[in-house]
Amino acid sequence: MPPRHTAVLLMAYGSPNRLEDVEAYFTDIRGGRTPSRKAVEELRSRYRRVGVPTPLLAVSMELSRELERRLNLDPPDEEIYTVHLGMKHWTPYIAAAVEEVVESGADRMIAIVLAPHYSTISTEGYRRKIAAALATARGRTTPNRPATPLSLDFVESWNELDGYLEAVAENVRRVRAEFAHPEDVVAIFTAHSLPARILKEGDPYQDQLLRTSELVARRAGIEQWRFSYQSQSQTGEPWLGPDLVDTVEELAAQGHRAILVASVGFIADHLEIFYDIDIEAKEKADALGIELRRTPMLNADPRLAQALHALVAQRVTAASAVPS
Repeated sequence: MPPRHTAVLLMAYGSPNRLEDVEAYFTDIRGGRTPSRKAVEELRSRYRRVGVPTPLLAVSMELSRELERRLNLDPPDEEIYTVHLGMKHWTPYIAAAVEEVVESGADRMIAIVLAPHYSTISTEGYRRKIAAALATARGRTTPNRPATPLSLDFVESWNELDGYLEAVAENVRRVRAEFAHPEDVVAIFTAHSLPARILKEGDPYQDQLLRTSELVARRAGIEQWRFSYQSQSQTGEPWLGPDLVDTVEELAAQGHRAILVASVGFIADHLEIFYDIDIEAKEKADALGIELRRTPMLNADPRLAQALHALVAQRVTAASAVPS
């Protein structure tokens, strides 16, 4: 019997490759609805300040290659592993990555969003794109399609994955030690804000974020910490808070002068890191006489690749334990 083929699909949000791509990218985010000229120019101006392309695609591809190498070097079992990358709102799209998986003849696909926390608004969007792509692919005849249907294992969240927590905590400890008086540092853990209505709908997003922050703070030995949101969109409805800049102002009013920002909701460098933290929050901190530093993002860090290797192993073991 040939070895089982497991395809791992890594997914990220996506980012435009050129300033000329911003309008089309923004339109894709809005589900095909063309944004106003003012909104496009505002987004384009932010990309102009941070640089295009951001590292998101490059580091995601590097992470994919490293994960595939590790899986086949030290496989969880006697299987063949391939790792594929798809973006939610730009190229290479999730649909193209799913088509690759189907054409490869894989028996099973483990889908992992490169954002550790679950939300109905964000995470379910990735699941819907996979479902649509699979429906399209299955409607065509392909010589490599296995006799049994491709099974899908969608990982909803991995916010308590040990290797991820430890890598973030190590970065927090290292950056905290760079301050003149580490004992005075207040850490702010951040993530992308979402519409506040998700709380009434029972969405676990905020609870997972607070749990991750608590676990990272405990591992890093941080006693003074806050949680704040960033990257709020102007949609005319209330969004989750407090906002990062507001928290910086609040801490300044309380007399704090050293702040460490660790974005637990993101794993890669992209617009929301470079603009919202490195420019917007940093400018506010400078104006208030506060020293603000942030931890480096994990990007394609070998520690993250190893953590995802462990996650895949967990899913493979769990699937093998289910009676056929």
